[in-house]
Amino acid sequence: MNILKSVVLSWVFVLTVSFTPDKVRFFKAEALPGDGVFSLLRRYDLDNHSCNHSKFYEINNLKRGAHLKIGKTYSLPILIYRFDGKTIRSSIGIRDWDTAKKIEAYNDKMLADGYRTHSFKKNKILWVPYHLLHCPKEDIPVVEEKPSTITPPGEDLATKPVKGRNYPIFGEKYAYTPLKSRRLAGQVFYIESGHGGPDPGAVAQKGKHKLCEDEYAYDVALRLVRNLVAHGATAYMITRDPNDGIRDEYYLQCDNDEVTWGNLTVPAPQKPRLFQRSNVINELYEKHKKQGVKNQKLIVIHVDSRGRGEQTDLYFYYHPSDPAGKKLAVKMHRSMEANYKKYRKGRGYKGRVTSRDLHMLRETKVPSAYIEIGNIRHPTDQQRIILPRNRQLLADWLFQGVLSAK
Repeated sequence: MNILKSVVLSWVFVLTVSFTPDKVRFFKAEALPGDGVFSLLRRYDLDNHSCNHSKFYEINNLKRGAHLKIGKTYSLPILIYRFDGKTIRSSIGIRDWDTAKKIEAYNDKMLADGYRTHSFKKNKILWVPYHLLHCPKEDIPVVEEKPSTITPPGEDLATKPVKGRNYPIFGEKYAYTPLKSRRLAGQVFYIESGHGGPDPGAVAQKGKHKLCEDEYAYDVALRLVRNLVAHGATAYMITRDPNDGIRDEYYLQCDNDEVTWGNLTVPAPQKPRLFQRSNVINELYEKHKKQGVKNQKLIVIHVDSRGRGEQTDLYFYYHPSDPAGKKLAVKMHRSMEANYKKYRKGRGYKGRVTSRDLHMLRETKVPSAYIEIGNIRHPTDQQRIILPRNRQLLADWLFQGVLSAK
């Protein structure tokens, strides 16, 4: 009897230390616009091990080279284990301390990058990358992507991180963009800041400093793109500066090195410049439409130029034939109005929403809203765009409007 009891206890002990689910479970993730197997695996730091690729095709019953469908959920080579509250080794039945530490580091990184919502120690759900148990040595070379002085054709660095959610277009300080939520997953946004290249737009003077419209519109637009990406969106920055990034200076240096998405030189004449941008947006729109993306939006950001004595709030425009664009403009306007009432009590808010037959609203196929964020010549409005904190608030409050327009 004692022998039988001992055997039973030993058997129970083995089951406890080598716990695995009754049925092997894999973590699942949704394919986003532009995703292939490499990019989906790269998002979760799984791309440098060939066994992860093989396992991905196997567990999803896919043929090699198969295309992914936007919005469809796929199993990833990440095994799900129950954390026993003691150690990783006892939770998954391994003895190797180094492997356990690598699994811990992986879970911590996924939490830091925003892919996990809770620590495995808190919710008792442990992610174990397949390769750490089966092929720990990298056998697919890491491609060192260095931010070039220009953007390669067809590449959008705002939505394609170099590694671990680092986006060079945002500049060194803001390149790392953790995933805060997936509320905008599957949605595509085109953010276009006015002017650029040979055309600085409106130019004003503040003391000895020259204020160029395109620089301040670009900074607000880039901050908005970062907000969108942080919540799972695919966001194209149509006008692009190769070296500015998000800047925290008061006075942004005027330059003329901006290009249009796809590394296109910005034409000097206004009409070709506008058609270049609307054509690029329409091509991207059609590409994503064929992929099955149903929610695409364009936001155009400018700084107005009026008489020095005319203070303005944000003006929002939409095309008369675009009800979805009108809804987007109204939602962003309401967000600005609500935040001004909350944080600037007694000031009042006189921004408005109206229809206009502007090129970027008329010639693009995507629902669109056009924003003038202030009068670059008025001293009060200048504070709205000069202070980096204010530029971030503009981006944040516009983003809140975007969320409510889903």
